[in-house]
Amino acid sequence: MEKITEKLLLEKGSPKTKKLEELKILTLSKLGLKCPDLPVKLLSRLRSLERWDLSGNRLQEFPKNLELPELRFLDLSDNQMEDVASMASLCSLEEVKMEDNLYITVSDNYKLMTLLPNLRSYNGNDITSTANHVRFVFTENLRTRIIALWERSYSLPDPTTADKMAALEEDFVHAARKHVKYGPSSVSDFTKWKVEIMAREYLCSLTEPKEDLSNKTTEVLTPVKRKQSLALTDSDLRLSPRKKARADPAASSSAEDSPGKVGLRLKTRMITSGTVPVSPTTRAQCPSTPTRASTKKAAASKLVTLPRIVTVNGAKRGRKETSDDVMKSINETQPVRLQPLHVLQCHSKQDNPEDFSTQLWACAFQPQPDSSGSRLVATCGGDSLCVIECETGMVMKKYKVTGEEFFSLAWSSVRMSRGDEAPAQPCSILAAGGKRGLVKLIHPRCNVAYGEFRASRRALSVLCFNHRQGNFLFTGCYDNKIVLWDIGGMDSKYNFKVVQLLALDSSSTPLRICLPPTRPDTQLLAACDDGLHYYNTQLAANGATKRSKEAEVTFPVYEKEDKDLNYHTVDGLSFLTDDIVASKNFTHSCIYLWSWNRTRSQRPNKSGCVRAAVLAELRWAHTEIPYLSLNTCPGRAYVVCGDSEGKLWTYHVANLQKESFQTGKPIEPTEVLQWPSPVRKGLGQVEGPSINSLAMDPDLRYLVALSDKNMVMVWKTVP
Repeated sequence: MEKITEKLLLEKGSPKTKKLEELKILTLSKLGLKCPDLPVKLLSRLRSLERWDLSGNRLQEFPKNLELPELRFLDLSDNQMEDVASMASLCSLEEVKMEDNLYITVSDNYKLMTLLPNLRSYNGNDITSTANHVRFVFTENLRTRIIALWERSYSLPDPTTADKMAALEEDFVHAARKHVKYGPSSVSDFTKWKVEIMAREYLCSLTEPKEDLSNKTTEVLTPVKRKQSLALTDSDLRLSPRKKARADPAASSSAEDSPGKVGLRLKTRMITSGTVPVSPTTRAQCPSTPTRASTKKAAASKLVTLPRIVTVNGAKRGRKETSDDVMKSINETQPVRLQPLHVLQCHSKQDNPEDFSTQLWACAFQPQPDSSGSRLVATCGGDSLCVIECETGMVMKKYKVTGEEFFSLAWSSVRMSRGDEAPAQPCSILAAGGKRGLVKLIHPRCNVAYGEFRASRRALSVLCFNHRQGNFLFTGCYDNKIVLWDIGGMDSKYNFKVVQLLALDSSSTPLRICLPPTRPDTQLLAACDDGLHYYNTQLAANGATKRSKEAEVTFPVYEKEDKDLNYHTVDGLSFLTDDIVASKNFTHSCIYLWSWNRTRSQRPNKSGCVRAAVLAELRWAHTEIPYLSLNTCPGRAYVVCGDSEGKLWTYHVANLQKESFQTGKPIEPTEVLQWPSPVRKGLGQVEGPSINSLAMDPDLRYLVALSDKNMVMVWKTVP
């Protein structure tokens, strides 16, 4: 009689459902199960399973060829496991528990780290750094020794026949297992196992037909450059990426001096409540113990806003997977209304309420609501970073570094060990960087600025975490490089370790970094000062850490360029769906919607370029102010971009009829939200600033926009 049936799986799983395909958690502990009791065909239907408890059984191995694409956690504690090789099909596993398996050795642990590329927690401990050492450093040392053995003692037979090659392979593999040694003796079984695999792969690579490169093109070493009216100098890097007119390279970054803008009258009275928390102490080296900020909460200086409600056509959640299906899944969305809620001044120099010159550069919502259900948004500009609760406008945390100027920030989740053999738990962190080239790591919930590391000797322009592997951080720098770091997890004392995994060469400063939602581990798009480039970021088994771009994406507006017009600077980039990308070219009065998959499928031309598969153009503002970033809300089918007058141009893609994608004419915005004109009581309005950055939470309950005049604007969806 079968021990595992569909009925049993439905009883032991959750959420309660009638379909195996909908189960996310399954507990099959203490049932005396052996490997033959686990039917692969039946279990393969668990396509959504994320957590599986098989502890307390009699398993000697895991069922072969069982693929569970969403499985993140597997508990095999208290079994009789003897081999882990059959777990290779569980490529999405992030956490494994194997305690109380008498026959599992250190070599088996190393095998797991190699077989499971996303594994980061083992028996409740963060193993990210160890795993990456095994996957890359250990592997590269073995590869070097294998190649040396071949070059010293072997060569291909002439003529090459199947029999001769089979004999050579067995001889070479046997010799490699015997003579190639690396690491401690406790992992010798792993070393032999890995060497055998790598020796066979190396020999196979010598006999495979070489790819015909005659029609392939190499990377263009001198891509088309735009007119250097915004050339970066050393003094520029000591300041901020300037907001200035195209024709005025010497323009000041202050709001009052920006071309095309009118200075603010400063004769207004500010309403101030609360205090600013004590700033955390910063260190030159990564601290081994946490640095704690004050636990006080603070309200920002707040401008009184006009009680005006602005109606915007919104949309309910409706993601799609291809551009051909864009309208099918999101046309059922409903409109929402956005109302200006708060205008805050929380980045003022020395907390001066008259500071309207500090530029604010980046904002991002915490991916998940906090424990109370509140939506938190992080903002940065000047020498400070703030975490704001959107509903109340309260500044919950403030982190300040004297002499720093923050340009970018990003949220992520990493594993934190709690000690006392307790399993590691995910915790939400912030990374921020700016002109000093240092990445600051912050644990906002505990008011701890727990460390920093140097990413570059030049200023940092952009940070981006891998949303699938939260400990992987990309940094874009003014030295024209994009670097992938593994920041690992942290222990209960906030000790952590940083490892550089990859360096991507860019021909200019990266301004925005985007990872495709479905392929964040292998692909990266970089919007740069001289164009939009994409890269292969899959970590190589041979340990190679340097890489150049695969190709440049070009846009139709490039055909209009002349000696006075250059559109190559891409200063806005975001995915609207798994396939559709929204991007913006500096001085171009439209936003492009284009298909990543169709563009990626093209073969680069002789200049190393592919043409964007444009689906639509969205009409936008005419401005010569650079670095006005756009953003998207995939769940609500929104594209939003601010302009140089404080307006927010909103595009509700669900309202765009399918034929509109084929007309070739720019599509009008759904609504242009006017600057809400905050006032100082009885003394006049604050004129509209440039909107440098904006962000929306996944459900579009709130929209936050940052200006170049030290104002954080919070909009709220209302019934």
